[in-house]
Amino acid sequence: MCHSTPVLPFSVSIEAGKSPYRQIVYAATKAVVSGELTPGSPFPSVRELSQALKINPNTAQKVVAELVRDGLLEVHPGIGTVVTTKRRATGAERRVLLSSDVEALLVDAKRLGLTRDDVVSAIDARWTDLFGDED
Repeated sequence: MCHSTPVLPFSVSIEAGKSPYRQIVYAATKAVVSGELTPGSPFPSVRELSQALKINPNTAQKVVAELVRDGLLEVHPGIGTVVTTKRRATGAERRVLLSSDVEALLVDAKRLGLTRDDVVSAIDARWTDLFGDED
């Protein structure tokens, strides 16, 4: 007997000690705002989300409801849930999504005894390595 696990169109790793609900909302929001999930693309059903992430269906429903309420998803009866085509992410929304990653970087840098200038210099150098001189 073969069982297939639905594949999510975004990545999320559930970390122990943190709210799975919050982590999933964050990952899905980041995927939509970054363009990883394009407008009009299908979003997993509550059942698929629940099965793929091994979470309670009520939690999956709560995730979808929040994303709909935030205007990131649209529910189309008979079609399913899709990424909204009615809005574009703002620069402020994209910056907010980085805040937890930036905080983790800064905490690690402080633990390593680095200064603000060290961190800014390291980011600038890495940016240049990856993207050249583009801003």
